[in-house]
Amino acid sequence: MSPNSAALTTEHFEKFKQTFLSEEKNLLAQNVCSKVDPFEVALSRKRIEETQHIFNTKIDAEGKPVTNQKSSGRCWLFAALNVIRLPVIKHFNLEDFEFSQGYLFFWDKIERCNYFLNNVVETAKRNEPVDGRLVSFLLYDPTCDGGQWDMIVNLINKHGLMPKKNFPESYSCEASARMNQVLKSKLREYAKAIRDLIQKGASDADVQSLVQEQMTNIYRIVAICLGIPNDTFTWNYYDKSKVFHSVGPITPKEFYETHIKPLFNVDDKVCLVTDPRTSNEYGKAYTVDCLGNVVGGRRCIYNNQPVELLLELTAKSIKEGEAVWFGCEVSKRFAGKLGIQDLKIHDFPLVFGVDIQSTMTKADRLLYGESAMTHAMVFTAVHTDDKSEVQKLRVENSWGDDRGEKGYLLMTSEWFKEFTFEVVIDKKFVSDDVLEVFKQEPIVLPAWDPMGTLAC
Repeated sequence: MSPNSAALTTEHFEKFKQTFLSEEKNLLAQNVCSKVDPFEVALSRKRIEETQHIFNTKIDAEGKPVTNQKSSGRCWLFAALNVIRLPVIKHFNLEDFEFSQGYLFFWDKIERCNYFLNNVVETAKRNEPVDGRLVSFLLYDPTCDGGQWDMIVNLINKHGLMPKKNFPESYSCEASARMNQVLKSKLREYAKAIRDLIQKGASDADVQSLVQEQMTNIYRIVAICLGIPNDTFTWNYYDKSKVFHSVGPITPKEFYETHIKPLFNVDDKVCLVTDPRTSNEYGKAYTVDCLGNVVGGRRCIYNNQPVELLLELTAKSIKEGEAVWFGCEVSKRFAGKLGIQDLKIHDFPLVFGVDIQSTMTKADRLLYGESAMTHAMVFTAVHTDDKSEVQKLRVENSWGDDRGEKGYLLMTSEWFKEFTFEVVIDKKFVSDDVLEVFKQEPIVLPAWDPMGTLAC
């Protein structure tokens, strides 16, 4: 086919316009969408009337206050800490409580930058070209805010936890773009220095000496933007009866090991994913090349299972009183103001004459770049019918309390099957045959694989 035969001509444009003008509904849609958010226009009034934020099975008590990650990509940290705080609130008889998201964010930035620089070392030793797909991918976003469950486990096991009152938010916690801009610039500069040194035949000791020198500057930048957490702290609090209590002085790691781990042990939780691409079998373990945040920490391991199992175990966990951390693609078929995730919440054909996200399967969307896990939240309730089939789930988000049902979302089971990719479940709810998959040597997916997308 010649280039000229594929080019759009004046005749094509005229035909497109006449086809558009021949339907008066298009003019009405144009008038409305020129003044209003097109997705708001497409909202189905009927579906809204049918949707109620009511559930017949909830965990004992949800956490307070509703959290807000603001202008940062820390949803994975917020969701994890929102889950962990639930048994803490109950055990200590608290009215409300938050762990310090800024504390884990500080250590993730330090550890993640070191992990990136050591990835530069590793890929240079593999003779990966700087303009090849792998190194180009790593350089594109050397230190984003997003993360995965196994990264949370790495941070907590190494650095522990701290109450928010002992390490509150800073400007760059809530709006991380400027700090990240500085870090990314320096990391790319440092990547070149590392590759140049390795190309000259430097010893491993000399390379690591350079990395440590670079990390001194990285630490300074992060410390200036986020502050430096104290080595020890004292947690003073009132319980619901207004009785004063004090814990400490104590290190963050001791705080986790002594007071939190008996209530919520991150090592007892397992991450299950669902990837329906025919190239990736169910019942297999996968990992992603160069993905992680702590050098020497555990790898991000994906136990691939059918989505129906993820939904079943989520409902089982909630019925047993345990909330569930999960990852999904939050923006698809989502009425943000109303907090509804439902495949029928928008009537796109009525507005645009075509539907979206309807003809491609979940596997197709992964293959064609139309879908990936982008956000982490928490399931706190489930609604089942008289046959115990899941109909909908309640979701605790981290965008403040002015969206959805006072900060909570509603997700239908159909939406779960299409756009949820990952859940974290306690081992006690998972069958032995599924747990056995974690003993496999994982298949390594390329760094750019959509299963390596980080929740932010």
